[in-house]
This record gives sequence, C-alpha cells and structure tokens, in this order.
Amino acid sequence: MEKLKEIIDSIVLPDEKYLKKALLRLSQQARPKGSLGVLEGLSARLSGIFNTLDVSLDKKVIVTCAGDHGVVAEGISVFPGEVTSQMVHNFVNRGASINVLAKHAGAEVRVADLGVNYDFDPYLPIFHKKIGKGTNNFAVEPAMSKKQAINSILIGIDIVDELLNKGGIDIIGTGDMGIGNTTPSTAIIAAVSGISVDKLTGRGTGIDDKTLLKKIAVINKGLALHKPDPNDPIDILSKVGGFEIGGIAGLVIGSAQKGIPVVCDGLISTAGALLACMLAPYARAYLFASHNSVEAGHVFMLKHLGLNPLVDLGFRLGEGTGAAVAFTLLEASTRVLADIKTFEEVKIGNAHL
Repeated sequence: MEKLKEIIDSIVLPDEKYLKKALLRLSQQARPKGSLGVLEGLSARLSGIFNTLDVSLDKKVIVTCAGDHGVVAEGISVFPGEVTSQMVHNFVNRGASINVLAKHAGAEVRVADLGVNYDFDPYLPIFHKKIGKGTNNFAVEPAMSKKQAINSILIGIDIVDELLNKGGIDIIGTGDMGIGNTTPSTAIIAAVSGISVDKLTGRGTGIDDKTLLKKIAVINKGLALHKPDPNDPIDILSKVGGFEIGGIAGLVIGSAQKGIPVVCDGLISTAGALLACMLAPYARAYLFASHNSVEAGHVFMLKHLGLNPLVDLGFRLGEGTGAAVAFTLLEASTRVLADIKTFEEVKIGNAHL
C-alpha cells in the first residue's frame, strides 16, 4: 500500500495557466461565443493538461483489461465464462467491435490479462498480468484479498509506464472484457452510493426478467455478507470487485501521475475510475467520460464523479468502444482551439456578435 500511496501523492493538478489562456482564445475566436459548446470546454481542459494551445493526440491507446468472475456461478449472465478468453483472442486477431472503432479513431488496442480463467500462450501479444484465474464468488466469499486488490491497481499503473517506455502515449482509453462483470461493477456503485441495488442493476449481456431478479438478489447478498466500507475503495474492490476493475483504476491513477488524459468507457470502466478517484482525488482532473451507457448504474457513477458523458449512443458493450468514439471528439476539440482564427487574426470586427 505504501508504494500506491507514494504514486497517488505524486499526482499534481494541471496548471491553470494554459486553461485560462485557452478559454481566452476561445472567447476571441471569429464566431459567436460558446457556439461550439462542449468542444470548447474539452479543448481548454486538454490545453491545461498539456500546457499548450496546440494539443496533439496522435498516439492514442485503448487498454482493454480482461478478467473472469466467480459470481458467474450464480447464473447471472447469458454467456458462460469461457467467452472471456475467446474474446481476448478476438481482440488480438482484430475481429472485435473495439478493433473496428479504434482503427477508425486511429488508436491502438492493447489487451491486458489480469484474471482470465485461461492459460494464454506466453507469446500472445497482450499484457500478461494475471493475478488469478478469476475472482472468487462474492456471493459466498470476498472476491479477492486486499493484497490482490492493491496489486491489481499497481498493475494498471505499471501498464501505463510500459506504454510510455515503448514509444509514448498522448491519451489512454480504458476498456474491459469479463463475462459477469456488470455484477461487481453494480455492487461497487451500490456500496459507494447506498442507492438500492434494484435501481442500479441492468441487464448486462441481455438477461431476462427472471435472471435480472436473481442478479439483484446476488448483489444484495454479497453486500449484506461482506459489508464493504463505502469510504474505503480497497475494501470495496477486494470484497465485491474484479481484477480488471482494479486494473482500470490503476490505469486512471497511472495516467494522472504521468499527466496523461484518460477516457473511461462504460459501466465497468467507470467503476474502476470511481475507485481510482476515491483513492486519488486529483486523478479526476485528467478523466473524461466517453458515453452514457444503457446500464442502469452508469448514470449514478457519472453523477458521483461529476462527469458529463460526451455522447449517448445507446452503447452497452464495453471493450473500450465508447472511448474510441470519444477520441474523435477530443481530437476535434484540439483543432477547434488551435486552428480557428480569432477576430484579430482575421481582421473582423466582433462588436455585433
């Protein structure tokens, strides 16, 4: 825990000097003030992070963290756990949804195995970071030990360091893969917020009404059994979380420590971001929410974090797909700031605007 604390303590907030410069330039551009809405605020935030008015987001990476979940044994998913490992191979072979959307956004997809119940070929081009072959069934016992929870976060931080050492990164998107992982993610926001589980629980892989009721009962059972401390993110992660969720929390913290903006995807990625910001409040300054997931608990997570999603497209896939779409908007925002001329630059009077 001491190493994690040192990393968290080293995070600094972006310098407001360039944020203010960006806002000033935006207000002086040859167009009605505020006419490009959300893109203006995005560009200003990115300017503050990078300390420049001409931000480049050329090196974009989406890290899809994978892990299995013992709670699947309770029958809360349409798909069996074996699908997690099959999808990892699909990511590597570039046949999944995230591969297509990331390619369109000019982003690289990297997969990290934090807890898949499968022995991957050691030469498979992924981050081999397995903590265990899936978490425990939190309806019966804690999902993992506190040591494993901390380790999962440190692994996410290490992945950021490894990416930086292999050519650098301008922006990171977080994604997930893990059959059953909407269940621990919902348990996390329930533990943090105290909101009733039935209001937070969605259909995940497309479960029917009967299975939805079972899922709600399983989450309630786990929370009642373990009583996670709503103010202790490590306690929550260890009791009802997932290895890949901890890894995503680490990606958020590691990105913030290195001054890199990080875009969280849907329910599972935002669960990781929520825990990260509880541990490291300054990380919030580097965090962007990509989209509003159809999953019921996601809106409550975003509200808790004080984040507004960039788009609402009815997504509920995960993998990092929302982050890939958001990359294109974030890149557009940088061009808005840098390339739209001011009234002075184009010699147009603005008195009438």
